[in-house]
Amino acid sequence: MRVEAEVAAALAAGRPVVALESTLLAHGLPRPDNLAVAARIEAAVREAGAVPATVAVLDGEVRVGLDGAALERICTDPNLPKLSTRDVPVALAAGLSGATTVASTSVLAARAGIAVFATGGLGGVHRDAAYDESADLGTLGSTPVVVVCAGVKSILDVGATLERLESLSVTVLGYRTDRFPGFYLSDSGYPLDWRVDSPGQVAAVYAASSGLRPGATVVANPLPAADQLDPALHARVLASGLAGLEREGVRGKAVTPYLLDHFHRETGGASQAVNITIILNNAALAARIAAALTP
Repeated sequence: MRVEAEVAAALAAGRPVVALESTLLAHGLPRPDNLAVAARIEAAVREAGAVPATVAVLDGEVRVGLDGAALERICTDPNLPKLSTRDVPVALAAGLSGATTVASTSVLAARAGIAVFATGGLGGVHRDAAYDESADLGTLGSTPVVVVCAGVKSILDVGATLERLESLSVTVLGYRTDRFPGFYLSDSGYPLDWRVDSPGQVAAVYAASSGLRPGATVVANPLPAADQLDPALHARVLASGLAGLEREGVRGKAVTPYLLDHFHRETGGASQAVNITIILNNAALAARIAAALTP
């Protein structure tokens, strides 16, 4: 594991650091816009008072914090695979490169001593396929990290995902909301048991969890209603996307990229704009939570 000098210095000095995933950049945003967005995400973390640490695997080495050349490589290589936790050992042993998912970024951030991680939306249980579940969930059940997100991707089975998070003893907090957000939508339609209204409250919950349970604290940070994707448009595009999955026989890990691309095309780029707003909001909140965790 190579921890970039600025990140290592911040950790050694006890300054706030926020981990960022690279799959969002390599697979979640279209090229060439993703490189500019990567810079904006890191800037949002800095403006809110923390040091950004984008995580990836390059040439068989875990990288925690990327310089400009490494970030450009992540954003421009069309053949860069997604690496979940199970894939990282293979990439390390074979000297390969890849973008880290929510699951692998959480594990690697925790190993590097980073307590807070910002992403867009979590993976979860797929619709009409209860056996098809993202590795994100199991990893969050065993990794002590704060994950700031906009809920789970609205293309998934939100209710089943919340049930799995409960079964895995993952604490889920609504940030200034009593409703679980739905990624592109401010409200997924599901209530939450617990609400917090400040970064300090999140920090207190995370501190109290130490030694009590091994899992993550998920902070569900909804978009303002004015910034969400139009719900009627969302419903239409989701229905046509699910029909496309069935028609084209798309299965497994290809489902999410297929549906995200479908949303981008069918909304004329509106879903991409919402996605960017989500991650910028989450990056800034994560930085404030990291600062609250810092003595």
